[in-house]
Amino acid sequence: MSDDRPPREDRKPDSHGPGEAAPVLGPIGGRNLSRRQVLVTFGGVLLAMFLSSLDQSIVGTALPRIIADLNGFEHYTWVATAYLLTSTAMVPIVGRLTDMYGRKWFYIVGIVIFLIGSALCGLSQSMTQLIAFRGLQGIGAGIMMTNAFIVIGDLFPPSERGKYVGIVMSVFGFSSVIGPLLGGVITEHLSWHWIFYVNLPIGIPVIFAFVRFFPAFEPLSAGHRIDHAGIATVVLSIVSLVLGLSWGGIYGWRSAYVIWSLVASGALLAAFVVTESRAADPVLPLHIFRNRVVVVSLAARFGLGVGMFGVIIFIPLFFQFVLGQSATNSGIVLMPMMLGMVVGSTLSGQAVSRLGGHYRTQALIGLAILAAGMYLMSRMTPDTTYLRAAINTGVTGFGMGIAMPLFVIAVQNAVPYSIMGVATSSIQFFQSIGQVIGLAVFGSVMADRFASNLTGNDFVVSLPLPSETFSALVNNVEALGDKRAMEQLQAVFSQLGDEGPGLLERFMTVLREALASAITDVFVIALAVIVVAWVVTLFLKEVPLRRSHGPASVE
Repeated sequence: MSDDRPPREDRKPDSHGPGEAAPVLGPIGGRNLSRRQVLVTFGGVLLAMFLSSLDQSIVGTALPRIIADLNGFEHYTWVATAYLLTSTAMVPIVGRLTDMYGRKWFYIVGIVIFLIGSALCGLSQSMTQLIAFRGLQGIGAGIMMTNAFIVIGDLFPPSERGKYVGIVMSVFGFSSVIGPLLGGVITEHLSWHWIFYVNLPIGIPVIFAFVRFFPAFEPLSAGHRIDHAGIATVVLSIVSLVLGLSWGGIYGWRSAYVIWSLVASGALLAAFVVTESRAADPVLPLHIFRNRVVVVSLAARFGLGVGMFGVIIFIPLFFQFVLGQSATNSGIVLMPMMLGMVVGSTLSGQAVSRLGGHYRTQALIGLAILAAGMYLMSRMTPDTTYLRAAINTGVTGFGMGIAMPLFVIAVQNAVPYSIMGVATSSIQFFQSIGQVIGLAVFGSVMADRFASNLTGNDFVVSLPLPSETFSALVNNVEALGDKRAMEQLQAVFSQLGDEGPGLLERFMTVLREALASAITDVFVIALAVIVVAWVVTLFLKEVPLRRSHGPASVE
């Protein structure tokens, strides 16, 4: 591939005053910035990434306590689904609009929405309120997360992006390391409400920093028109899809709610494709799907999205309800996974920039390690030791950290700068869709398997209890993590006389085994998805990384 560095005259530094850093070489997003501007801007991106990723990891650890407090086990996955639903819907929209109108004020508005949503989540008094406000929070998070990787493309050419994408992923991993522990401590010693309030003192200074220091990147061309029809159809298609998949675990997959939601999603998707093929400025230009690197990367990140949430969301439930760990200890046992992500993403980013840009080979290695970790976790039982669980999660996190940054680098290297924002957001969009689908399907699988494990257990069926009480017991998984629910169970079994305490102890063992089996079934499915992603990555074409923001043409 020819050297597409800009001519020498384009790389001459502009004049600068005493004490001011010299401008970086080469056009950065079509504009010259001083090194100080680059570093300050990049620092702001890292702070925003830290804020949004810290929230995700804190909430995951506190979810078991939240559902116990608000009596919402049947809505367990919806606390995360609502967040993913709205953040996913924002990704392609924001990516395209920032290409058209610039990044700065979208970023600031996203942070403000995120903080308002956080405050309202902390004030929630019911699962319905919490789910609604998590949806609002997700809108802000979608804007923030989308812009993070796009701005890296603004600041650095493809040959350098690996190092900086690795740093961003390391910040994500670092916040995810301290997030579970912090979430556990806050949940145990204050209240789960404070896991949302903690975002405010972090986020407010970030807003002021962005207003003051973030450069106002202007679009390369003017005269764009917003694709209202494309935005409407893609958002409604996503909402219908997520509702249909989530209702499958509540009403059954043959329910009219599920069928009509999925049919509506398909019809809206078809309408979206037709709209985008005719739009002057489509929210998602369809021609990027003619690029092999883009298509393979999107498919692989979709698989990663499905598989990774089989780990991140259900691991705290396993440790707290199956292994009987406290919220704090559950956070601690997640630390090896997040540390593995930090190490893996840092090494991966440095290697792809320094060793010739072999992103395909590195991605295959990362996905193989991730699959190995997922297999180890699928073998866990109520007798699994704390050390063994930590090793399993560490291996999983290391593989995830290696693989995740590479597909962003591959896509940004394969498309022209003028559509880099929408191409980058497409990667995140397909991963988010994978997360939403994985979460909905895995939640349904877990609930179905848990119920069938209990109702098919001879001991549980033989308990001399009224049918209403039996139904309540089968669905009373909160007893594994909540003192009040446990006291209610003790009251029920005390009615069985002297045999009551012994029957209760045995029932709790069966309950724990049923939940463990249901969660590890989820890990098995996630493992299969990761294996498919590995096979897809075999078809990823390696293209030498460009050393400028010049145009690319990769088929």
